[in-house]
Parts: sequence; C-alpha cells; structure tokens
Amino acid sequence: MPDADDVRHIALSLPDTAEKTAWSMPTFRVAGKMFATLPEDETSIAVRCPKEERGELVLAEPEKFWVAGHEAGFAWVRVRLAALENRAELRDILADSWRQAAPPRLLDAHPELGVPGSA
Repeated sequence: MPDADDVRHIALSLPDTAEKTAWSMPTFRVAGKMFATLPEDETSIAVRCPKEERGELVLAEPEKFWVAGHEAGFAWVRVRLAALENRAELRDILADSWRQAAPPRLLDAHPELGVPGSA
C-alpha cells in the first residue's frame, strides 16, 4: 500500500514540482500551481479532477475516491491511499493531476508523461 513517503517521492519526481506547506499540510505544485495535497493524517491525498468526471469516479469506486465537503465546489477529489493497488496506480493519479496543472511548455517538454486518453 502506498504511503505519504511514496506520495512525496512520486510528486517531487515530476518535472518542475516543489513542495510547499499551506493550510498546515504539504502541498505539491508544478510551476507554482497546486496539483496535490497531503491532508489530515496523511492517509489520503487530494488531487485535481474535472468536476464533470468526479461524480462518475466516486460512484464507480467509492472505497477509493470521495469529495470532501469543503472541496465540493472545486475540481478536486480525495484518494484513500490504503485503497490503491500499488505505487504505479498512485503515480498515474499524481501524473494525471500534474498534467491538469502544468503549463503547456512543460507538457510539451515532457511527452513521456503522456496526455490522458492519447495512448
């Protein structure tokens, strides 16, 4: 099961990513734009997720994904680390969130990170 150390290691391995404490928790930013947080007791992460896709995701895998009340109006979803199969799944989730926050120059410079649905 992935843990907070895995979140930090994977997030910081993504291009132009930095960790910054905000709201008393670690946040991860690409080119200054937040793409992940490690809230509460570090058993979950919050990542970017388009609102139009979020509901379907939560309904399909409620043991893994949920929306925190204070994030309902924003394009974020929570992910329970204990529900993830492995580090590869965590990397896919973090990379997808990174792509949503990264500026075009970084997306163009790192085609190895792919574009969702382009494979």
